[in-house]
Amino acid sequence: MDTMTLWHITGWEFAALAGAALLVGFSKTAVSGANTVSLAIFAAVLPARASTGVLLPILIAGDVLAVLTYRRHAHWPTLWRLFPAVAAGVVCGTLFLVWADDGAVRTSIGAILLMMAAVTVWRRRAAEREADPDAVTTRSGRLKARSYGVLGGFTTMVANAGGPVMSMYLLSAGFRKLGFLGTSAFFFLIVNTSKVPFSAGLGLIDGSSLLLDAALVLFVVPGALLGTWAVGRINQRLFEQLVIAATVVGGLQLLLR
Repeated sequence: MDTMTLWHITGWEFAALAGAALLVGFSKTAVSGANTVSLAIFAAVLPARASTGVLLPILIAGDVLAVLTYRRHAHWPTLWRLFPAVAAGVVCGTLFLVWADDGAVRTSIGAILLMMAAVTVWRRRAAEREADPDAVTTRSGRLKARSYGVLGGFTTMVANAGGPVMSMYLLSAGFRKLGFLGTSAFFFLIVNTSKVPFSAGLGLIDGSSLLLDAALVLFVVPGALLGTWAVGRINQRLFEQLVIAATVVGGLQLLLR
């Protein structure tokens, strides 16, 4: 990673990155998937590939705060079913990053996000939602978990954009607000931490990127506190609408850049 590229940023650019870091904290404790906006800001200020390495430790900091807040609400059977497929997706994403340029990454992720949002909206209108997350034990539920798991692992590896994919899965599986946040908190803490060796091996994380992270991670905390305050004031229907809207905005932004 080019140290000069990272540190030759203006005050306004640093302010944009700080705002994006604050939004990471908010998204982790309130509206999962909203951090696709943070992804877009980082990719606009920094080189696209380098931005994923800078953003990853900030996401992990947000994950830690989310786990501390919602740890009692995680649904572990769902997590154990997802992890093998996610691991396969991370490996596929790593191989994709070896040869893909920034344009291919943006187009692929944007298309996947919009497809997931469309499928979720269609399912919610075509049938009654599953009220119990344990419904993923059915054959169709297991197939859905594997499909979303691979896509989630792939998108989180290549662009830190797995949040909207997993949001669509958890909504379609019938998770309520706190169960949604608790399950996604543990999921992304484990997945994002496991990505660190892959990102370092690709040269996306190094000493200079970590120095920039040290300056930005302080802004994650107030964002997380704001999210914790806001989530109790958002009803379930509005919560789900915000998650889907954030997914669509993130997908369109990636496609239109």
